[in-house]
Amino acid sequence: MAKEKHLEDLFHDTLKDIYYAERKILKALPKMQRAAHSDELKQAFGKHKDETEGHIERLQQVFELMSKPARGKTCDAIEGILSEGEDIMEEFKDSVALDAGLISSAQAVEHYEMTRYGTLKRWAEELGMAEAAALFDATLAEETKTDASLTKLADTSANQRAKARKAA
Repeated sequence: MAKEKHLEDLFHDTLKDIYYAERKILKALPKMQRAAHSDELKQAFGKHKDETEGHIERLQQVFELMSKPARGKTCDAIEGILSEGEDIMEEFKDSVALDAGLISSAQAVEHYEMTRYGTLKRWAEELGMAEAAALFDATLAEETKTDASLTKLADTSANQRAKARKAA
């Protein structure tokens, strides 16, 4: 008979999922930074790479709190989101729309992370893991801020440039 699973099992499984995702994102950000046309977007990706390193460190702290090894589990969702980002980089590399596409890809990543961190924070609270909940809250705040910064960058420059027609 299979062992009955509980919230702590689901919590650990989801923790492994986001750990894998963050490590994949860390590898993808330099590619996105190199592909970006605008200096502002390049800087935003560089800043988020640094933040992502901190997110991974926080996740490792949560694994330690649980006395579990920091190990990832393949996250099909992030694989798909990053694959779509690769497609945009390839299909729009010489286009005025590239930065807008990169921002949309980055925001898909941010939104995925925000859902995961929000859920993990809530479950940590339910499980009486206040320290873990605080770590997730800190990361969630950074992810939310990054998403807002990307929206601002899209609204103030990238989307307008993407609309512009090249001179014939």
